[in-house]
Amino acid sequence: MQEIKEYKLWDKKKFIWYLVWTFSVAWVLQVIASYFAWKGNQLAFTGILSVVMFAPLLGATLAKAPFRPLGWLPKLKGNAKKTIGGILLAWFGPAAFTVLGSVLYFAIFPERFDTTGMYLKAAGGEEVFAQLQALGITPVMYAVIGAIQAITYAPWVNMFFALGEEAGWRGVMQPMLKERLGRVKGIVVSGIIWGTWHWPVMILAGYEYGLEYWGAPFLGMAMFCLCTVVLGTLLDVVYEMTECIWVPALAHGAFNAIAGVTAMVLNTDYADQMILGPAPIGIISMLPMLIVAVVVLAKKEA
Repeated sequence: MQEIKEYKLWDKKKFIWYLVWTFSVAWVLQVIASYFAWKGNQLAFTGILSVVMFAPLLGATLAKAPFRPLGWLPKLKGNAKKTIGGILLAWFGPAAFTVLGSVLYFAIFPERFDTTGMYLKAAGGEEVFAQLQALGITPVMYAVIGAIQAITYAPWVNMFFALGEEAGWRGVMQPMLKERLGRVKGIVVSGIIWGTWHWPVMILAGYEYGLEYWGAPFLGMAMFCLCTVVLGTLLDVVYEMTECIWVPALAHGAFNAIAGVTAMVLNTDYADQMILGPAPIGIISMLPMLIVAVVVLAKKEA
């Protein structure tokens, strides 16, 4: 877009310092979070990871990196159709991709679909499961409630935490790399960097895929980098459509909200194979999102 060309974004020294700050702060906190995961303190683990999400914004600020003009308010004048379309895509797109991916996963592995509450028992324990039963909430009802939350208010709540990442990834890193390497290579490289940023908590605490899947931890590390390239491509689309940093933050928040819902109907006998699905970070369940991202990148290259 013309507006981006008016600003010089690439600065090698500031980019390096941005990465140094962003990674050092995040990796130290991820190690600390992993310690609490080992101790079984899920609240502290989740809380620290929420703080970690602000490391890219902090890194960009400390490095005095050149922000692309973020656009704190949606641009409706002269761009209302694209802006509204981008917001709707950001809000509901992750859920659509997740549903398509999970349907594909369970179509291939129907024996892994479970409605008896195995996930609830494993995640919350027998006591929580019994409390839900006492309230008349069946496992299917619980999954439906989770899905409704994930497509209504949860993306908007998560958006505020996701802004810490998006202001750094989409506001600084991705525009700088797109200017330096070109649009496609810039998006791919920024996605790989984003995925690598998650590695310590994946290796130490089994974040996303667990610890005992085939090829652990290296397959998961590579798969998550593919996922962040794909997701980064789609977030770039809604950012370019709206020129407002809150919109990719909304999409990021929506993705985080919906990603774990499909596990509620997963037979936990296969919990060590989350690398395949049904969450959209799995090899199979990622396919719908991957296909769209490839098409987007191919068009950008053309």
